[in-house]
Amino acid sequence: MSATIDFQSLRDAAKVAMNRSYAPYSRFPVGAAGITRAGRIVVGSNVENVSYGLGLCAEVSMVCSAVSLGHLSGPSDGEPADLIAVSVCDLHGSPLTPCGRCRQVLLEFGGDDLLVDSATGPRALRSLLPDAFGPGHLAGRR
Repeated sequence: MSATIDFQSLRDAAKVAMNRSYAPYSRFPVGAAGITRAGRIVVGSNVENVSYGLGLCAEVSMVCSAVSLGHLSGPSDGEPADLIAVSVCDLHGSPLTPCGRCRQVLLEFGGDDLLVDSATGPRALRSLLPDAFGPGHLAGRR
């Protein structure tokens, strides 16, 4: 599937989003861009807060924005999650690997097969978050 995804275009979209970040404290702007099964590009940027723990990473911002706009949903009724690939970049447009919290959020909306851009090429999320806790763990408990 990575052969059909234009990761350079995702990096470019992530860089545009990065230019919209709010990072006055760390001065480390980050942008994220993903693509859905329907081919829609969704983006987000990091948004910091003077109370550091309240800041949002670009990946979480991307997911929240896309869900709010109706462009992204998680898995439901056996259907796969919508997000199929994501790229996260720094000020120079270099790929960044999502932090642990973001990996968990991305799992919800992209599943184990989500392709994550990296300096060495696309990687399946399962390789970045092995033995992850996901929606399937709660399936029999609702």
